[in-house]
Amino acid sequence: MSKVAELFGLSTSGKHDWKQAVEVRWCPFLNRLCLKNRKSNPEVLIGSCTVSYGKENRAIVICPHRLLERRQIFTDCIHLLTLHEPGNEFHIIPEVPIPGGSVDYFLASVRNRKVKDFVGIELQTLDTTGTVWPERQRFLREVGLPVPDEDVDCNDSFGMNWKMTAKTILVQLHHKVETFEGVSKHFVLVVQSPLIEYMKANFDFRHIVEARLGDSMHIHGYNLALSGDNNWKLDLATRLSTDAAGVSTLLGLQASAKVELDAIMDLLEEKLSDSTLFDFAKPVTDVTPATPPS
Repeated sequence: MSKVAELFGLSTSGKHDWKQAVEVRWCPFLNRLCLKNRKSNPEVLIGSCTVSYGKENRAIVICPHRLLERRQIFTDCIHLLTLHEPGNEFHIIPEVPIPGGSVDYFLASVRNRKVKDFVGIELQTLDTTGTVWPERQRFLREVGLPVPDEDVDCNDSFGMNWKMTAKTILVQLHHKVETFEGVSKHFVLVVQSPLIEYMKANFDFRHIVEARLGDSMHIHGYNLALSGDNNWKLDLATRLSTDAAGVSTLLGLQASAKVELDAIMDLLEEKLSDSTLFDFAKPVTDVTPATPPS
């Protein structure tokens, strides 16, 4: 079994035209060329979305764009738009700056180009240590593609940086959640279930409960499992919630960031366009698409 579970959005357990996949280098989740390149050679697009890791060979997502599959993560946040009304449009707005950093996506309810409600959505996948490259190259040789000997003979390996990933995202949440709570809006952290398991075992989760609509901070945990056609599919498995004080308790800190509601509304409305309109039938594209594959 390959340590690379998905390459360019394709399951390595299935039968695919890998020669074409490597040549086209397409990300189906962004509907454009893959954005992951090698630090040593930026022109080479890696394409590794998910790896098999640990004794149980669990599928661990290592690219946040992988979480955009079917746009399900946005659909799963619609109920948090408590001021949404029939007739309003949904818009997905990427990379909006707020105090404490930028937010990956805003899901907004919009009427006549005016934002009526919004939810902030942050994506977090596991950071790796080492390199996945030799495993990628070994898989490609196994399926018959020409690969340099020095790549497959390389003894370099990879691991999961659980501690740094968890600590980094929690510190970021500490700075952002109070901003949303201060304007009575919701903020959602989207992660994979194994990361939630790690955080539960290593941080104070006493203030984290089953999801309550009244809480400002929500955590959506997703499982990744093989479907009947040997493709990996995201499935919402866990919904938890807390407030700004609960996030601070996780780190033993006190949050202190606030911003006016009108300021966030203005930022979102400046970014509204036909391209941000939430179309359930097409994948998210947060950058200008490259030429689609023929």
